[in-house]
Amino acid sequence: MTIATTADAAVTRAPLHARLSWMLFDWAVQPYYTLILTFLFAPYFATTVVGDGARGQTLWGFGAAAAGVLVAVGSPFLGAFADGRGKRKPWIALLSLVLAAAMATLWIATPLAPMSTIVLVLVAFVIATTCAEFTAVFTNAIMPGLVPSSELGRLSGSGWACGYFGGLVSLLLIAGFLVPSESGTTLIGLEPLLPLDTTKGESGRIVGPMSAIWYLVFMIPFFLFVPDTHKPRPDDGRTLLAELWDTIRALPSNRDMLLFLCARMLYTDGLTAIFTFGGIYGAAVFGWGALELGIFGIVLTLVGAFGALIGGVLDDRFSAKAVILCALVLLLAGAFGILSVNSDHVFFVVEVAAKIPGSAPFSSAGEQVFLAFAMLVGIVSAPVQASSRSLLARLAPPEKMTQFFGLFAFSGKVTAFMAPFLVAVATDVSGSQRIGMSAITLFLVAGMILMLSVRSPVRRH
Repeated sequence: MTIATTADAAVTRAPLHARLSWMLFDWAVQPYYTLILTFLFAPYFATTVVGDGARGQTLWGFGAAAAGVLVAVGSPFLGAFADGRGKRKPWIALLSLVLAAAMATLWIATPLAPMSTIVLVLVAFVIATTCAEFTAVFTNAIMPGLVPSSELGRLSGSGWACGYFGGLVSLLLIAGFLVPSESGTTLIGLEPLLPLDTTKGESGRIVGPMSAIWYLVFMIPFFLFVPDTHKPRPDDGRTLLAELWDTIRALPSNRDMLLFLCARMLYTDGLTAIFTFGGIYGAAVFGWGALELGIFGIVLTLVGAFGALIGGVLDDRFSAKAVILCALVLLLAGAFGILSVNSDHVFFVVEVAAKIPGSAPFSSAGEQVFLAFAMLVGIVSAPVQASSRSLLARLAPPEKMTQFFGLFAFSGKVTAFMAPFLVAVATDVSGSQRIGMSAITLFLVAGMILMLSVRSPVRRH
């Protein structure tokens, strides 16, 4: 079933350099999610900074939960404020500076750090996550003004793909030119460009400052070329809180928007938890270091980039809803597959030889099966996120686009503390990372069930 879209049918396609510059936001910010949140810094924090994988996962989970609460509370207010009060780029600039400073602060995360340092690192992590999500509220709201509604899937998917390729290139830079392995050379056999002291954890700490520099450099085209044509709504005398409350109060009459936001609330929570704890789980099960985590990140980022491009085409050809539902089914299969692997078993009951210490990366059967299921998760995760963004842009009224993208961020974060919190608590109580991560599947199933009732908007050219 379809419904009429509220998106503006008269939008003219922006020049290519403007669209490419908009996509560069995803390229610029992706190293935060790829290097810090997922593959390199999070496992380094848990296993090296804290020194205990389970306890480190618990602390990181509580940090992720705190960031989720801040984003959930702040995004709707920020979106409502911005819609009524002018340009979006000044907000993006302010948040970008804070984000870069927070990422650079992660350099203080030394091995077996005292609790005071661990707390500071977690505070920087929370601030960086909050600013990255707040910035996305504004950049997402610019997207519907760049192309007609019928092309939003490809633009959103291409943006996600650009982000994944940015994550891939940053991973190659870190693993191929900066991070030394046990032999003293990098992944591609070169001498590290920087004299990093592995005994002081510098190979793990460097990702924070490098991500900050990367972000600031690649955001320059965004500020130079992306049009910021948003005009504030006429002042009707309502307060910010009244504006937001009126929008929220009207949601029950907008059935499809309400169902979609609730569905996304759940499946995004599960997806975020997979990426938050996937690298930590692999590092704990197989004893991965920076080299193995780098390879793991490169493979997943590469397949994710192609998944985003394919998903964008399918979005415009069929519907965002169809892409989301198919991807969620495959995500569930991948999540169960990952949970079926430990150091000496795959598929829960099949015994395999454990990884030999010092052996080549991904040389054991357990690692190879884990990687295969992780690749499945990687290739479908980007279409879920990109098609969610394009679906919101088609459902939301143009005059309240930033406000609804604030609610979009709210839906992705209002329960974002729940999956990390449940994973952290279950891991802490059971002492098992596998049991802790099993809670993630509940969120994916619940989101998929709600998404089935969402009607797709009619496409307009």
